[in-house]
Amino acid sequence: MLVLLPPSETKKPGGDGAPLSLASLWAPSLLPQRESVLDALVALSADEDTAARVLKLSPKRRHEIADNAALRSAPTLPAVDRYTGVLFDALDAGSLDDDARGWLAEHVVIHSAPFGPVGALDGIPAYRLAAGTSIPALPALRRVWAGAVGEALADAGASFVLDLRSEAYVALGPVPEGMSSAYVRVVTEGEGGAVRALNHFNKHAKGELVRALASSGAELSSREDFLGWARKNGWTVRPSGERELLLAV
Repeated sequence: MLVLLPPSETKKPGGDGAPLSLASLWAPSLLPQRESVLDALVALSADEDTAARVLKLSPKRRHEIADNAALRSAPTLPAVDRYTGVLFDALDAGSLDDDARGWLAEHVVIHSAPFGPVGALDGIPAYRLAAGTSIPALPALRRVWAGAVGEALADAGASFVLDLRSEAYVALGPVPEGMSSAYVRVVTEGEGGAVRALNHFNKHAKGELVRALASSGAELSSREDFLGWARKNGWTVRPSGERELLLAV
């Protein structure tokens, strides 16, 4: 099973890992796309006012332009430790034991805007770039990433893909039609079985779900396996169409 996570806008600063090695990231086939996005992002950083406008930075966040300028030389952290925010706080990967972190390394990919999908323990620097940002002199990120990421996902050879990404990041690399996959929507159930999508609790539930999967060392190869695991472990998950699951909280 391969689990796809979205990134977070908020990140830990600094790090103690070696500088970014694009060729060492998950799916080395994405190296050309990674090089082009990084080159454009570093170039953008040379003009602070333009960078602040393009990246929609408030005065308090202008330091993130320097993060982008130093993408190739800055220290790194494992991706799952770099990101903060609701989902990653709930996942709390830093408190997991070695076996659970090993599970994350084997099964979890985090879909970033500048690097594409990266392994949970791949080292990345701090950066600022969202899925919907248009970088001057670069095609729309969807055009840069979508086809190449789809091919990389197909080449990964996973028997089942559990897609926990936001729709903005799904657009940067849809799971190919021929792959067994399920997109997860987090909902709350009301009277008569009516469901309502959630925002904050959507992210929190996804983080807790991945933590539970990692802690249990789950080895699942199909949607049916995942549904069975969920039932045994107290999660309310039900199918909604051929390629969607509803996670009720």
